[in-house]
Amino acid sequence: MKDPEIDYQGIFDASPSAMLVLTPDLVIVDANVSYQDLVGRARHQLVDRYLFDVFPKDPEGPDDLKASLRRVLETRAQDVAGPMRHDVEEADRPGVFEERYWSPINAPVLDSEGNIVLVVHRLEEITDVVRACGPESDKRRLRTQFELYARSRELQQVNERLRQANARERQVALALQDAMLPAPERLDRHQAAVRYRPAEDTLNVCGDWYEVTQLACGAAAVAVGDVVGHGLAAAGIMGQLRSALSAAMRVVDGPATALDGLDMYARSLAGALASTAVQTVIDESGHRITYSSAGHPPPALAHPDGTVQFLDRATDPPLGARPEHSARPQATTTYADGAVLVLYSDGLIERRGEDIDQGLQRLADHLARHHKDDAEDLAEGLTTLSAATDDTVVVVVRL
Repeated sequence: MKDPEIDYQGIFDASPSAMLVLTPDLVIVDANVSYQDLVGRARHQLVDRYLFDVFPKDPEGPDDLKASLRRVLETRAQDVAGPMRHDVEEADRPGVFEERYWSPINAPVLDSEGNIVLVVHRLEEITDVVRACGPESDKRRLRTQFELYARSRELQQVNERLRQANARERQVALALQDAMLPAPERLDRHQAAVRYRPAEDTLNVCGDWYEVTQLACGAAAVAVGDVVGHGLAAAGIMGQLRSALSAAMRVVDGPATALDGLDMYARSLAGALASTAVQTVIDESGHRITYSSAGHPPPALAHPDGTVQFLDRATDPPLGARPEHSARPQATTTYADGAVLVLYSDGLIERRGEDIDQGLQRLADHLARHHKDDAEDLAEGLTTLSAATDDTVVVVVRL
């Protein structure tokens, strides 16, 4: 059966709701019969005229209707303005305005490219409801209720627009995270697992970062860093520092030299000062870990017997913290097959009102109990130690 053709003009004319069709410049294109009856004006008195020439606003009255239409044009979204006062000039008494109350809804009509081509203005008059309230005190109370309703509708619409904006920003953040923190490289001789968790009150990006790299010499380079702050600004700085350290590790000899170069780079990068980082190099042939830290919490090395060692013999101030640049220290320790190396950001161990030594002990206790776990399981378990109020990165390497 063939679908019937729909007479949209007929539906518009027959609608019991009073409606105008406006251009984006608020010129009236059409007015249905219900609207003509409501305002007491014929179609030829309305069409092709600017809305507020037909219905000029009382200079002493509120401007709610124009504000609602402006929101539609700015947001390209429907605006339910709620009950509002818009006084109307009497037809036979120019300059004399009668107090009137309305319940309008304004909605945009968009083309295929999302541009506004028309605005549909639907209107219901509620002046009689206000006038029927009896004493003036009741009228004032009802009008106050209408004002509160209108303001609450505005807040709902603002919140919805914020929600949509946040959703778009979160999509950008996720794309940025994927670009700046790709999956770690596969190591030739070790299993590595990474967990990345922004603080609960941020977008899905943060200033914490990690780098897992298989070097050409056969060693593995693993780093973790932390930029002050959260969100997109911190993430942008994080991406630059991470890239700079990753490049340095491929061309210099040792983690301390790499952090030296990163320190000098951070001094030229706005927002990068006081960032922290720790770089390790795992030499499988000699079972050695060489490391250097720029103000970052010490990596934890869990030995096969469950004892935990914090690599804290090569700790220096954060990037750019010294008035003048100086060479950074590095240290080396050995490990046995079956050990586990854990690098992390301070969100894993720090909690408000608690000494950092308690967080380090909590980490050591967890590793002592779970050091034989698979790298992925261990990384997942370690994230439960975080208080979720700060960004957290965890990198686990099974040696």
